[in-house]
Amino acid sequence: MVGLVEVVLPADQVEGTRSQVQRWLVAVGQPVRRDAPLVEIETDKVTVEVPAPSDGVLVEIVAPEGTDVAPGALLARLNPDSPAGGGATPAAVPAGAAAVARPGPAAKSASPGSSGRLSPAVRRLLAERGLDAESVRGSGEGGRITVDDVLAAVPDGAAEAAATRAEAALPADGVRRVPHTPMRRRIAAHMVESLLRTAPHVTTVFQADMSAVLAHRAAHRAEFERQGRPLTLTAYFVAACVDALRAVPEANACWTPDALLVHERIDVGIGTALPGRGLVVPVIRDAGRLDLAGIAEALGELVRKARDDALTPADLQGGTFTISNHGVSGSLVAAPIVINQPQSAILGIGKLEKRAIVASDGGQDRVEIRPCCYVTLTIDHRVLDGHQANQFMTTLVGRLESWH
Repeated sequence: MVGLVEVVLPADQVEGTRSQVQRWLVAVGQPVRRDAPLVEIETDKVTVEVPAPSDGVLVEIVAPEGTDVAPGALLARLNPDSPAGGGATPAAVPAGAAAVARPGPAAKSASPGSSGRLSPAVRRLLAERGLDAESVRGSGEGGRITVDDVLAAVPDGAAEAAATRAEAALPADGVRRVPHTPMRRRIAAHMVESLLRTAPHVTTVFQADMSAVLAHRAAHRAEFERQGRPLTLTAYFVAACVDALRAVPEANACWTPDALLVHERIDVGIGTALPGRGLVVPVIRDAGRLDLAGIAEALGELVRKARDDALTPADLQGGTFTISNHGVSGSLVAAPIVINQPQSAILGIGKLEKRAIVASDGGQDRVEIRPCCYVTLTIDHRVLDGHQANQFMTTLVGRLESWH
């Protein structure tokens, strides 16, 4: 008899944070195929699936739902002797193995022909809304169902029925209790640790005239899109940040007790909100080696993966500087934006709007209407001083206002 196959949490699934078993997709005694998803693991950044390392039958769950696990932790055991599809049962577990409660049934998957493999977030939303994947039209690549597709798919009468159920279930005091998800708990802990216990935060605020950027974008947007490179304003900010980080390399560094670690490579993270789940920061790799077209292409790919809920742990690791475009939701200024540890700075971009600007020409002042936004740099004051932060912002704004 071949020995049992151990299922472990791969080290590359997490990045310096605790992870938690969110949901088992296969019950003890059920057959599995190699590379089929077995279990969902949730971190503060992303939900990932751990696949089966071989064909067989799941005979033991070592880490039940809700268990905190570390990289390399043993999650379960498979019996490869039992054919996938055969009738093995938990009795195949060797004597002395831990008894584990049988998990609940997995959410129904979509057929490959209609929507492709479902992501953990999509499966969860389908279950919460009582929807069948076959009834949802996928807008992602290859017909893949995205979170937005599920949110938009409301059966006739479902909204009214849900409202009626919610009203009936409302407590007498009018307060609805929404339990924290593991991701939300870890985001909260990470933010508190950064702001209150790790780095003294200081924020500087500048205004950027975006006239030159908007003119350049209008002239080149169609050409970029024909090449499959969506030209967003964020791409310009990433490119301008590269110039500013070269001028002030300490903003691309992290603090340690013994030394300041200055990164030679510029890996820019982009704060991205996932509807109903929280915030993740996918990373544009080696942005310092990319021109505007390369940045636009890399950014477009990350946005597509985020929309399709297809981001991987590798997409979220290793950032050296972060941009938070909070203006997309209407915010003018946000300060301080909490630094994404162990980085030393984070750029905030406010809402783009037309403003009255006083311009001077030949000693004469005049008022002009120009598209502007506030930009902020929040720094770790252990790493950067005020004059360095202002030098960074002067370089950034100067690049944006002189774009050609």
